[in-house]
Amino acid sequence: MITLPAIDMVATGQNISMLRQKAGLSVKDLQDFFGFTTPQAIYKWQHGAAMPTIDNLVALAMIFGVSMDDIIIVEADVRMQISA
Repeated sequence: MITLPAIDMVATGQNISMLRQKAGLSVKDLQDFFGFTTPQAIYKWQHGAAMPTIDNLVALAMIFGVSMDDIIIVEADVRMQISA
């Protein structure tokens, strides 16, 4: 068995929302930056219903001036186990 950390999607979404607000950006600002026709993806990220793709995560880190590790919240007590 290999133990992998699990991402806390809700806490990560809350973190994205907090970092966005701290940067003085609106959801519309991020929507425009990413070229999305609707803000739904941003809202899904913020509510933990979806995670940004890797390229969007890299862009968020650049926009917020943080590392990707500063955006993603890993659950401390929950680990996913997979068979090797």
